[in-house]
Amino acid sequence: MDQSMQPDVTTATQPALKGIKVLDLTQFEAGPSCTEALAWLGADVVKVEEPNRGEPGRWGMTDRADADSTYFVYYNLNKRSITCNLKTEEGKALLRRMIEKADVLMENMAPGTFARLGFDWPRLHALNPRLIFAQVKGFSPESPHASYLAFDMIAQAMGGTMGINGHPDQPPVRPGSTLGDTGTGMLAALGIVTALYQRMTTGRGQHIQIAMRDAMLNYCRTPMSRQAAMDTQLPRGGNTVPGTAPGGLYKCAPGGLNDWAYIFASRGNEDHWRRLVKAIGREDLLTDPRMSDPSTRGANREAVDEAINAWTSKHTKQEVTEIVAGAGVPCGAVMTTLELMHDPDLHARGMMQTIDHPVRGPVIVTGWPLRMSDTKVALKPSPVLGGDCEAIYGEWLGCSPDEVKDMKKAKVI
Repeated sequence: MDQSMQPDVTTATQPALKGIKVLDLTQFEAGPSCTEALAWLGADVVKVEEPNRGEPGRWGMTDRADADSTYFVYYNLNKRSITCNLKTEEGKALLRRMIEKADVLMENMAPGTFARLGFDWPRLHALNPRLIFAQVKGFSPESPHASYLAFDMIAQAMGGTMGINGHPDQPPVRPGSTLGDTGTGMLAALGIVTALYQRMTTGRGQHIQIAMRDAMLNYCRTPMSRQAAMDTQLPRGGNTVPGTAPGGLYKCAPGGLNDWAYIFASRGNEDHWRRLVKAIGREDLLTDPRMSDPSTRGANREAVDEAINAWTSKHTKQEVTEIVAGAGVPCGAVMTTLELMHDPDLHARGMMQTIDHPVRGPVIVTGWPLRMSDTKVALKPSPVLGGDCEAIYGEWLGCSPDEVKDMKKAKVI
């Protein structure tokens, strides 16, 4: 083989974003989930925090006065931390020096806050034309709601994900997963990675904005597609799939609060139904006129559910999953957070891992679900507040340890 065609083994497993410098001025979850994703892809993500307590996610919901919250730990893995007092001119000047060295800057402060500190897009672009500046806000700057504050539940309320969630003729229910925050963060990460790619051809950075409300609308495309065909309000579907049976939760043994499995037989694949009735020993249902085809089963949901519940109620959710899914029918046990945290399969594959936090000690955390053959990044604990000041100000700006000490004495950091 021509030597020029040989793969470069020295870089074959370099993390995808190795060498990318990210300044992370985010807090709580929407922003931190985005920058954490970049860290998991190999970027050097540096949290820039106020010197006294750090971002509110550290201390706002902790169970220990001496330690960061596990909430903070979960959203700040693989990052480093510096402090910078942006209430002082010296602190702002220090941040400007860091921005000149950065590839990406991200913030999710209250609307207008970062601009009032002197860091709007025109000034940032002038400081560093290659900088990618990403912002997460609750609402679009062009929206009449632009100045409104938002958290996950507000975005879910106004973006549709809460309105579509719940049972028919019952009030909406907030989804337990934080789509408003992490869901927005993932879309922001996609924008940043795309902007980095585009910069390779243009040489320019760009301004990325995403509104949490708009992100939720994106996650509502399936129900919105159904609404588009209706003049009346689309009803909430609860745990069912409209017009499809079986398609929902089925009670399992021993009948506890979390003993459920979801079974679904697609309207587009009649083999699912035939396999299901065989797996549960009810092939007599194949000749039941109430269950002759998908539409008829959908119209007779109660009869279908009664037949399946009679079987599932005698088996654990794990047994139901093994038997039904094993027979080639879509099925899954409803797993709780506690069960998932100690699931042997998730631990064996690294989706759950135990990290050794410098203050809290062992903490079980979730890993990164994306698997890439040439990007391997080990999971690292979240940083203690300002724990990397000397290293980062040295690496990025060439500051000596004594200069870092002087900045601390002057309360710049």
